[in-house]
Amino acid sequence: MANILQLMPYLEGEELMYIQGLLQDFDDAKVQQFASVYSSRRKDPTTILILTLLGLLGIAGVQRFILGQIGMGILFFLTGGLCLIGTIIDLVNHKKLTFEFNSKEAQQVANLVRQFAQK
Repeated sequence: MANILQLMPYLEGEELMYIQGLLQDFDDAKVQQFASVYSSRRKDPTTILILTLLGLLGIAGVQRFILGQIGMGILFFLTGGLCLIGTIIDLVNHKKLTFEFNSKEAQQVANLVRQFAQK
């Protein structure tokens, strides 16, 4: 298996371990396909942190929209980040929110690569 860190050097910690577990049975070609697609779908925790900080300036909920949580994004926007409490919680949990989104995307991409390889 190709070294996933060479293809995606920005992976670290929990996300890296999760991706390595997903790609255990992949050959080099599948790993490269996965890396190509996943890189375009993945969200960076720093970006989510910056977008969450916008909530403190009055534009609450942008991070939730970016993470595909449209309902929560609307709720945050209309309530001022749930009176800033939700925004502060998201500031603390931005890495967890990003990991949850990225792990779902990684699973979908891995399934797509498996399906494509079977055809």
